[in-house]
Amino acid sequence: MPGQPRATPGTERNEGAEQSPKRRLVEAVIEHFVADGLADQSLRRIADAIGSSHRMLLYHFGSKEGLLLEVVRAVEARTQEQLAALGEAAGGRTDALVRAMWAYVADPELADFERLFFALYARALQGDASAQPLLQDDIEHWLEANAAMSEPLGIPAATARAHARLGLAVVRGLLLDLLATGDRAGVDAALEAFADRYAGRWWEAEPASPVGASDRAS
Repeated sequence: MPGQPRATPGTERNEGAEQSPKRRLVEAVIEHFVADGLADQSLRRIADAIGSSHRMLLYHFGSKEGLLLEVVRAVEARTQEQLAALGEAAGGRTDALVRAMWAYVADPELADFERLFFALYARALQGDASAQPLLQDDIEHWLEANAAMSEPLGIPAATARAHARLGLAVVRGLLLDLLATGDRAGVDAALEAFADRYAGRWWEAEPASPVGASDRAS
């Protein structure tokens, strides 16, 4: 992965802010992975690359798996922050936001991080205790982020949550498709068909109460 991509997921957050030693290590590891890729690397090699020590990484993360989990969670947090920034730029147009968010997450520069995310997510779903924290509040954070952007537009909370869940499922599904098949044209076409569904004031055509009690505002 060459250089610093326009959306490097480890260089834009908390710049100038005080960071804990653990956070600084996560940032350094992300920078290293962006520059050199996520090829199978030992914890010692990672430590050498970022100017730290094997002992220090074990102290903060417990294992290589623990370190990779923190990397994935940090990148996911940055993606959520990017959603808010793209939402402002979209000017209330949901279809424009869907396209902009897809362009961000489907950037080839992020492909290795996406693969790592899906690999750890699968392990968490299979009961791997070291990956379980990835499941904690993952979906809810995305729903809350979308709801925060939808409220000023007058989109009903229940409708916003239902479609935020749908959008997350579509984007993650298409990302998995892209990583598995490499069919960028086909996946982009599918995303475009989905985005078209959200042109204009789409929510005004929605039923008053979307199906799915778990997605209704509490």
